[in-house]
Amino acid sequence: MSIIPPIAARVVLLSGPSGSGKSSLAARTGLPVLNLDDFYKEGDDPSLPQLPGGAGADWDSPLSWDADAAVAAIEALCRTSRATVPLYDIATSARVGAEPLDIGGTPLFVAEGIFAADIIERCGALGVLADALCLRGRPSTTFRRRLLRDLREGRKSAPYLLRRGWRLMRAERGIVARQTALGAYPCGRDEALGRIAAAAWAGRFSARPAESAPRSASTGAP
Repeated sequence: MSIIPPIAARVVLLSGPSGSGKSSLAARTGLPVLNLDDFYKEGDDPSLPQLPGGAGADWDSPLSWDADAAVAAIEALCRTSRATVPLYDIATSARVGAEPLDIGGTPLFVAEGIFAADIIERCGALGVLADALCLRGRPSTTFRRRLLRDLREGRKSAPYLLRRGWRLMRAERGIVARQTALGAYPCGRDEALGRIAAAAWAGRFSARPAESAPRSASTGAP
């Protein structure tokens, strides 16, 4: 009979529109970070959702992402402190390898990505959720930040990035509303950092597994 390891760490799920600053904020926390965008499906996956009019795969749909693999990696990190995670190249829409991630003895880590809110309920049910946040800001600022990043990194062609950026800017308030409805607490950078710091502090003094998600993470109420 196999023995399931107890929960040794918990996760902060950090969501928000593409370009909202999730990666830079996660890096600022000083905590281990799991990049959830590395769990995208590959470009030749027949289950990829498509944009209307034959415009290609819809990479902004949660169906373009392997939620099962992401949750499995989070649970492994929370129970054993280690997981093997994929390395994904957005420019080629393909996985280019895998690498071990070891969070050591930390009681808290951050998992960030545009689909993080889609696994709030599952992480809460597993008892590994410390908090769930959705970064929000001005759509025009997000548009500029996203476009500059994507052009710098050569993620896709410039025309594609402009079309996607314009579409996402118009949809941004709806994206935040959806992630909030899924249980993410909407906030700006400074408040997010404060909540993560509070969760890290609490984690140092609590070795007891969480029985449920925090109320703010499950309701999205400010």
